[in-house]
Amino acid sequence: MRAAVLREYDQPLSIKEIDPPDCPDHGVVVAVEACGICRSDWHAWKGHGEWADDRAPLGLVLGHEPAGRVVGVGADVTTLAEGDRVAVPFNLGCGDCRYCQNGHGNVCPDGRALGFEERAPGAFAERVAVPWADYNAVRVPDIDPTALAALGCRYVTAYHALEHRADAGAGDWVAVFGCGGVGLSAVQVADAVGASVVAVDIDDAKLSAAREVGADATVDADREDAAASVRAATDGGAHVSLDALGSAETARAGVESLRPLGTHVQVGLTGEAERGEISLPTDAMAGREVTFHGARGMPPSRYDELLRMLAAGRLDPGALVSRTVALEEVPDRLAAMDDYATAGVEVVTEF
Repeated sequence: MRAAVLREYDQPLSIKEIDPPDCPDHGVVVAVEACGICRSDWHAWKGHGEWADDRAPLGLVLGHEPAGRVVGVGADVTTLAEGDRVAVPFNLGCGDCRYCQNGHGNVCPDGRALGFEERAPGAFAERVAVPWADYNAVRVPDIDPTALAALGCRYVTAYHALEHRADAGAGDWVAVFGCGGVGLSAVQVADAVGASVVAVDIDDAKLSAAREVGADATVDADREDAAASVRAATDGGAHVSLDALGSAETARAGVESLRPLGTHVQVGLTGEAERGEISLPTDAMAGREVTFHGARGMPPSRYDELLRMLAAGRLDPGALVSRTVALEEVPDRLAAMDDYATAGVEVVTEF
C-alpha cells in the first residue's frame, strides 16, 4: 500500500509502497477514506517532543485523524463488522485499565498514540490498523468522510476541552487563542453550547474564518494587547480561555484574560522555543482562584455526545475543511505550517 513515511526530521516525508498492516486479534484494519493534516503531525515531522519522551521515531507512517471503513476484523472483536464506517481517536486506550473503564481512555497509561509511536503506525496510508477496536473504533453514520476525519483529533479535542474539562456553557465567555484547525473547532463548539466567543489571532483571514463559524468578537494580537482586549470585550474577563497554539505568549495571555474563578485549558503543544516549559503568573492565579487544565483528545466512550450534536445539526465539522489534497501533497502541506500558511482543516482524500 502507499503511505507517507517519516524518513528524516524536518525533511519531506517519503511517499512509498509498504506492506499493509496485519489485523490483530483484538483490532480491525480500516481502509482510510480521509485523514486530516494536523499541527501535531507537524510537531512529529519536526522531531519535537523529546523533552517529554514523546518524539516520533524515524521510519514511522504519520497521520492520526482517519475516517474510513472496516476491511478486516480480528477474531476477538465483537462490535464491528466489515463495511462499518468508523472514526478513530488518536489516543488509543487499552479498554481494560481503570482509566479506560472510568471513561478516561484518552490518558490510558498502556495506550498508544496513533501516528506517533512505533506500535501504532499512522493513517497517511491506504490502510491503518486499530488495536482494541471494540473500545477505540467508533461506528458512525454515513457522514461525509472528509468532515468525519476531523473527529480523530482537533474537533474532539476542542469539544473535550470545553465540555468536559472547562464545563463551558450558555452565558459564558470563551476566549480562543489561535485560530487554526483546533481553534476554529473550539469557536464552533463554544458557539454551539451557547457560549459567547472571542477569537484571538494575528492573521486577518483566520479571524474572519472565526467570525464565520461563530465568534462574537475578534482580537488581532499583532495590533493589540490580547489579554487586555479580551477582558474589555468580555466586561471583566473570559470565563474560559483555550490556548490552541501552544506558546509562552498564547498560554500566558489566555490565563491573563480570565476573570476571577476562570478556567484555562491548554490544548496546543509547545515547540523548540519552549520545549514543554512555560512560565505563568502563579501568584495572580492563586489570588483569583484561576484553574488550569490540560486536554488531550477525547475518550472514545464519549463520542456519542458529539455524534448526537452532529445529527441534530448543531455542529458542522465540514464547515472547517478548507482544502482537500492527495497523499503526495502532504509533505508540502506540513512544510507550509512552518510559517502558519495553512487555514482551517486540510484533509487527505486521495491515497
